[in-house]
Amino acid sequence: MSNAGKHPVSADQISAALAALAAEPAAEPGGGLDDGTREEARLRLLGALLARTELLITAATRLSAEGEVEDVLETVQGWDEAVGPDAGVAVNVLTNRLQRTALQVSEPRAEELPPGREAAFAAVMTAVYALGAQLHVDRDDAEGTRHALSGAEEALIDILQGMHDLRVAIGDTAGQEDGPDD
Repeated sequence: MSNAGKHPVSADQISAALAALAAEPAAEPGGGLDDGTREEARLRLLGALLARTELLITAATRLSAEGEVEDVLETVQGWDEAVGPDAGVAVNVLTNRLQRTALQVSEPRAEELPPGREAAFAAVMTAVYALGAQLHVDRDDAEGTRHALSGAEEALIDILQGMHDLRVAIGDTAGQEDGPDD
């Protein structure tokens, strides 16, 4: 199922899929675009299709404890069937999803994140690094594994710092500036 470097779906096909899901894009792709601009449009359309699909899944799954697990399991089963038995492809898809999640959590336009978002970003990045470390171990790449583990450890520290900052914000603990020497 690896499609690295291939474009199995055109921008026009993605636009048609969006239209079928009642989520037509604002602007039509193609029409005199150079290859770089066309690829950017195709990727943007894929992002819109992904968002529409996630919104449809969210709307279709129950938000109550009753039945929620079954709904999620059904969507995961559909995902597994579409991805297939290749564990490497599955990890690549998961890593890509986690990277998108990290970017969305981090509010790219914000100059500074509130501590809860910072901790959430670090938690997602910990998962990215942990998956990467396992891939490097599977490839007998000790240096790559060390690099990924270092990233995961730094992210874990950021999680703890964000949680501490939230506790300080609600008065559960003294901030670093309010330590016993003050």
